[in-house]
Amino acid sequence: MKISKKYSHLNGEEYLIVHHKKLYNEIINVIKSIDADKLKVKISKEKNMVNKKLFSPVHLNKEFNSKFRNLGWQESRYSYYITLNRELMEKSILLSAKEQKKFLLEHGEKNPIFSYNQTDFVKDKVAIEVQFGKYSFVAYDLFVKHMLFYSGGVINLGIEILPTKKMQSEMSSGIAYFEGEVYNVMRHGRNNPPVPLLILGIEP
Repeated sequence: MKISKKYSHLNGEEYLIVHHKKLYNEIINVIKSIDADKLKVKISKEKNMVNKKLFSPVHLNKEFNSKFRNLGWQESRYSYYITLNRELMEKSILLSAKEQKKFLLEHGEKNPIFSYNQTDFVKDKVAIEVQFGKYSFVAYDLFVKHMLFYSGGVINLGIEILPTKKMQSEMSSGIAYFEGEVYNVMRHGRNNPPVPLLILGIEP
């Protein structure tokens, strides 16, 4: 596969080149090493594509998972407690989950709600999400998950790997694609979401 398109938000790619060039090369090499044509094994049952061979999200994800794990990229979980008091949230956000709960209880929250987010691949404070899923999953990654990890001090950069429209046209309907998701980010303005991102569009 290859990186066909790139979108750098809040200097995401520039940060990667300056501070983590080796990691960037790892990501590029992982993408290049995957032979997507061998993963075109899903037989469509959709009306307009009956019996057509499509790229399989399950098999693609397994390939990416295996290759990134072999290079030391690990799953990371960010745990936190929810408060709707903005002042308390801002003061507690960089604390550990245990310290957050203690802090919130001491400042009047009677029953702080525990929650967490997890991302599949993190290394040297860089997070990668490989998405061959529905639109809503990508929106959650870009506007919630990466931002939570960033504001919590877990990462300095979020990377989203998506199929281009060209590749998505040979997948099941409803799967998010690079051009559409970059358009959504651009519509929110230059500083939203407030986290450095690099969105990569890949295809065979």
